Amino acid sequence: MVNDRRAFLKTLAIGGAWAAGSRLAGAAATAPFPAAPNLFKSPLASAMVSGGTITKDGKLLPAVSAAHRLHYGARKKILLILHASVPADWDSAEQKIRPLFEADGYAVESLHRWKGREALKKIEDAEAFFVGGGETFLLLRTLYETGQLGVLRERVLAGGVFNGSSAGCNIAGTVIGATNDFPVVDVPSRAALGLFPCVFNPHHPKVGEPEYAARANKIRGYRRLNPGETVLGIGNGAVARLHAGKVTVEAGPIFIYDDAGSRELPVGEVPELTKLLASAPVASPAGLSSIR
Repeated sequence: MVNDRRAFLKTLAIGGAWAAGSRLAGAAATAPFPAAPNLFKSPLASAMVSGGTITKDGKLLPAVSAAHRLHYGARKKILLILHASVPADWDSAEQKIRPLFEADGYAVESLHRWKGREALKKIEDAEAFFVGGGETFLLLRTLYETGQLGVLRERVLAGGVFNGSSAGCNIAGTVIGATNDFPVVDVPSRAALGLFPCVFNPHHPKVGEPEYAARANKIRGYRRLNPGETVLGIGNGAVARLHAGKVTVEAGPIFIYDDAGSRELPVGEVPELTKLLASAPVASPAGLSSIR
């Protein structure tokens, strides 16, 4: 437990050194994103993210359901990771999500039913995942504390299909940077799963909505301080997917913020992100196991 801000910043600097690499030395301010070794690539990796998945009446958004069918394919068993909620709410979060997936023909079980090595074994054996929303920093810290972050990354790179919404979307990027969340708990590092070659901002407003201009300006401000990072703003019901070495928009609205400016992306491949992904080295099992 970190006791004060100064100790936390020191811990963050030490804990993030392996993930930030040359970025901590200032190189990322001018170098192309991402700053190695914070992006992990595998020809088997398949990951999907959405800004928000549920309608006001508690149902899956149609575009999200369609993306699930595409993304999960024949896989019908999904492991839920609900660490973005406080432990007291894990049962209710599972009860809320379970019928949504079961209505589409999926069997789900929540990781919180297992602890320690048994939980790690569940991740290692799972064929598909769904990481739910809530508090991003709580989610990330719990994944670090339990040793599950590296195991989850390894499983996805080996072919386990990842799906994350809101906070679950945030952790699919390289670092937690453009999140809307308060840092409600301390984390040893902001380094996340590093599956997508970008940083995410979920629940991004549509053009014309009252919150759009303020959100866009906030993200532009983030990029002025982190000019090497590409930010992907994911609206509610919007879906981005990484599969077969390509990043695609399956449903909008999705906005990209990079050195070329900011713009809304059409449905289809995002060549800017595919190119960044292609430039990353393929993750080696030895390197992954050392950062669990």
